[in-house]
Amino acid sequence: MSNDDPYLWLEDVTGDEALAWARERNAEAFAELTTNPRYEALKAEILEALDADDRIPYVQRRGDHLYNFWRDAEHPKGLWRRTTLDAYRAAEPEWEILLDVDALAAEEDENWVWQSVSVLRPGFRRGLVSLSRGGADASVVREFDLESKTFVDGGYELPEAKTSVDWIDLDTVFVGTDFGPGSMTTSGYPRVAKRWERGAQLADAPTVYEGKPEDVTAIAMHDPTRGYERDFVSRAPDFFTDETYVLRADGSLAKIDVPDDASTSVQREWLLIRLRTPWTVVDATYAAGSLLAARFDAYMAGSRELTVLFEPDAHSSLNYFIWTRNHLLLSTLVDVKSRLEVLTPPASGSDSSSTEWARAPLPGVPEFGEADVIDTDPDESDEFFIDTQSYTEPSTLRRGIIGSPETLEVLKQAPSRFDATGLETQQHFATSVDGTQIPYFVVGPKGASPESGPTLMTGYGGFEISLTPAYSATVGRGWLARGGTYVVANIRGGGEYGPDWHKAAMREKRPRAYEDFAAVARDLVSRDITTPSRLGIQGGSNGGLLMGAMLTGYPELFGAIACQVPLLDMQRYHLLLAGASWMAEYGDPDEPGDWAFLSTYSPYQRVAAGVDYPPVLFVTSTRDDRVHPGHARKMMARMREQGHDVRYYENIEGGHGGAADNEQAAVMWALVLEFLWEKLDPAT
Repeated sequence: MSNDDPYLWLEDVTGDEALAWARERNAEAFAELTTNPRYEALKAEILEALDADDRIPYVQRRGDHLYNFWRDAEHPKGLWRRTTLDAYRAAEPEWEILLDVDALAAEEDENWVWQSVSVLRPGFRRGLVSLSRGGADASVVREFDLESKTFVDGGYELPEAKTSVDWIDLDTVFVGTDFGPGSMTTSGYPRVAKRWERGAQLADAPTVYEGKPEDVTAIAMHDPTRGYERDFVSRAPDFFTDETYVLRADGSLAKIDVPDDASTSVQREWLLIRLRTPWTVVDATYAAGSLLAARFDAYMAGSRELTVLFEPDAHSSLNYFIWTRNHLLLSTLVDVKSRLEVLTPPASGSDSSSTEWARAPLPGVPEFGEADVIDTDPDESDEFFIDTQSYTEPSTLRRGIIGSPETLEVLKQAPSRFDATGLETQQHFATSVDGTQIPYFVVGPKGASPESGPTLMTGYGGFEISLTPAYSATVGRGWLARGGTYVVANIRGGGEYGPDWHKAAMREKRPRAYEDFAAVARDLVSRDITTPSRLGIQGGSNGGLLMGAMLTGYPELFGAIACQVPLLDMQRYHLLLAGASWMAEYGDPDEPGDWAFLSTYSPYQRVAAGVDYPPVLFVTSTRDDRVHPGHARKMMARMREQGHDVRYYENIEGGHGGAADNEQAAVMWALVLEFLWEKLDPAT
């Protein structure tokens, strides 16, 4: 395998020469894409929506309070805040500010970007706050006192790294971080988990578990549920497998004996097992994509009494599940449309042989929409918060209590961010090369045609991630309200029809995803919705790889391509940042057999001079420490050298999302949309 790459120097993320090159390309892109007044209008409209005060402030229940993280024009880095349910019901709740990230960044002269917080259960008195510099995945961790609303002097603190940390109690945590040479996996995640007691030196914390250097990661976790306190450790040999063990008080391990590619979840007395491949146990075989339940203690003791909570069929798949105190909420997809169901297990303390789970629907999902249970209170109550939306209907946030339907109330309703009058949503199916029916959604004016406006199509097709109908002010304002048609392709590689849909485009089968996307593009033309010259495509991350594969494999189908935070050099992706963790998805380029199929679509190796490619815009971020910016940099350099119609924008901050705040996000999306409008509708 040859690796004669003249642009390796562009992989030096913060090297002076590479950054100077990126800034030169940025200047070129801005000079081209910001001259039309539409660019400023797009940026202003997107930023207005992102910063709007009447957005829904989504919350998480932690004890008596509802917590929210909020960004707006006045607080671009954001506020961590909380309120009560009664106050939240008001049109303008009164918030108690816990942490002002803008003020902290100014005080400490750091470009802090909020990442997450882990709050101690029970009691909710302390939090472990993760902050990153510029939006990277790597973060610093600092202990925060929720009563005094200050960082704890001398409290838990961890330097910048890709860290996992979990509370055990007020004075003890599990931690995995960069402890020095040999403590991180080849993917750049923690390999060693330690038990760290307050006041002790981190270097002296005893190790409770070690994964292997070639694993994706290894972690330790504590379940603080009263009466069911347990410790677990886990290693992930690759992105789709893991081994999970109960960590006993004496340090010994008891494996949860399930297939390595199954995922497990333990809640109180119940073990849930989600299958990715068929599994035969005793005399029963359970289908891939099934969700099974067992009583945890009995299972660990050797019982294999399993109850099927969900079994997929040709049209349905399990989306996710989430517990309340006494019930399990099950989200499924039926031809990519959301359905919700309430499952009630046999009562605690009932006959251990009882396997009957009661079932009831949870209604209220839009026809072409999605419903997300955004939070529950599994410790104390059967309260749930549910958000519903569709491509043209903004979000409605409701609160309910299972078993008390009269309590279902609308807490917040987002206003429309664009005029959806005359727009309709349809679902069609395209026939791929091998005959598989590929669903896709079309959102646009009734009777959409090439004359009514250009079409923007997106997709992802990887890692068993589903693209479900969602309201987007950015797409709405920047595309639909201006007369464009929007298409979402649910290609193989995603999770729309469960693990088999995903596995149909893994490794050597990856080209099936690209054939699917091309089939949808052709179907749009055959339905007279668009033409190749008026069809633009956009995707990011694995979707950026999809864009690269479309560029080099199917250039005749498209009029313009926006490729964001992409993988493109599949010969070296496993050597760059977190790339090694994705080899189960794509393959190992160092294995000749794997490179044989990777090379058939790797965009960086396939792009060639003398080919008529559609215009391209590459977008990435210097601070993306997940997908290396070198992918986009090198592809831009190679295509520019070959004389193709190509431009490039690199946000010097932003992480894998491409933007560290709303202002940066508005700039990024305005550039993308302006580029697409210019190339697909040049008369405007």
